Amino acid sequence: MTTLRVFVYNPNSSQAMTQLIARSARDAAGSGIEIVAACGPATVPPSIEGHHDEAMAVPPMLDALRRAEADGAAAHVIACFDDPGLGAAREVTAGPVIGIAQAAMQVACIVASRFSVVTTLPRSIPIIEDLALRYGMAHALRRVRAVDLPVLALEADPAQARALLLREIRDARDHDGAEAVILGCAGMSDMCQSLSAETGIPVIDGVHAAVRLAGALAAGGYRTAKTGAYAWPRDKSGDLDHTAAPLRKPAQ
Repeated sequence: MTTLRVFVYNPNSSQAMTQLIARSARDAAGSGIEIVAACGPATVPPSIEGHHDEAMAVPPMLDALRRAEADGAAAHVIACFDDPGLGAAREVTAGPVIGIAQAAMQVACIVASRFSVVTTLPRSIPIIEDLALRYGMAHALRRVRAVDLPVLALEADPAQARALLLREIRDARDHDGAEAVILGCAGMSDMCQSLSAETGIPVIDGVHAAVRLAGALAAGGYRTAKTGAYAWPRDKSGDLDHTAAPLRKPAQ
C-alpha cells in the first residue's frame, strides 16, 4: 500500500498545541496516511485571535507549505479555525489544501441540518460567521458561541475549558436548535469524543474532519485547479517591460 503524506500546519507558534493537533491528526488519519505536523516560527503569535494575528502568520505558513510539498506532501491541512490564508495557500500548492473550519462545516451539513459553533473568544464570532457565509453554510449555522477564554487557556486549564465547552454545547442543543456542534479551535480537538458522548449530539472537530478529507482527496488523486482563482502566482519580473509573464510553478 502506498503511504500518502498529509502536512498539518498550525499557523501559531505554540509547540504544545501543535503536539496536541498532531496527536488528533494521527488518530484521524488511519492506515496509509503519514502525518507530518509543524507550527509557525517564534516570530508569529503564540495563538491566532483576530485578523492581525492571521496576517502575521500567513507568510511563514506559505513558505512551510511550499517546502512540505517539495518534500512529498500530497495534501495539506491548515489547523486554525479562522482558515487564515486559505486562498493563498491553494495558489502556492498543487495538492489540495483543507481549512479546518470549512471541513468541519461541510461535515456538519452532512450529518445534521443545523449546527452551532463553540469557539474561544467573542472577537472570533464575526470571523466565523463570515466564514460560514463565504462557504455557503450561513443558512445552517444557528449560532456562534464563545466560552470567553483565550486560546492558550485551553492548554493552561483544560478542565475549566472542558466545563465551559460542555455548558455551551448543551445550550446550543437545547436553545439554538443545533443538531450538531463544531468546536471552533484546533486546541479543542482532544475533547471532541467525550463531549459528544456526554451531550448526545455530534461534536465535530475540524482537525479530524480536515485530515479525513485531505486523505480522501489525496488518495483520489485530486489536485488544486490552476486555471482560475488558484492559479500559480505570476512571475511579474517582465511586467514593467510589457512582456507576457508566465505562470510561475514552484521549484521542485
